[in-house]
Amino acid sequence: MLESCALLAALLLRKGWLLVTAESCTGGLIAAACTDLAGSSNWFERGFVTYSNAAKGELLGVDAALIDRHGAVSEAVVRAMASGALAHSRAQVAVAVTGVAGPGGGSAEKPVGTVWLAWATPMGLYSELKHFHGDRAAVRQAAVRHALNRLTQHIQTENPS
Repeated sequence: MLESCALLAALLLRKGWLLVTAESCTGGLIAAACTDLAGSSNWFERGFVTYSNAAKGELLGVDAALIDRHGAVSEAVVRAMASGALAHSRAQVAVAVTGVAGPGGGSAEKPVGTVWLAWATPMGLYSELKHFHGDRAAVRQAAVRHALNRLTQHIQTENPS
């Protein structure tokens, strides 16, 4: 994981951008992976662990009606989390994740392993639905890897600053 964080760090430093995370099912693992890298204070601004619906509203400004309408594990909510993380930080780039890590909590509509991810950059807001397999730890680790790898890809395709 450190290799992917090192590439992400280099890209963010080159552009002069800071990163903020908004995490639910990963419980801060994305922020932890980023800050495992020495010198991360130069590009990692802050992380929000908004595990509860109330925290999503209080810390990120996610509208409770949005959660009621779509559920916490939804595209609408993860996009609001990413946007809210930017709005409540000094960062230019955000990654957000919400999902069902298991072993319980899944449903026919949103089985265990369902994870919504979103990335906000100066060029736009992107979201993606993934279905990861394995136990709770495997789902969470897969979500962290995917979140960081896709963020790196999004930044690499941005116009140079």
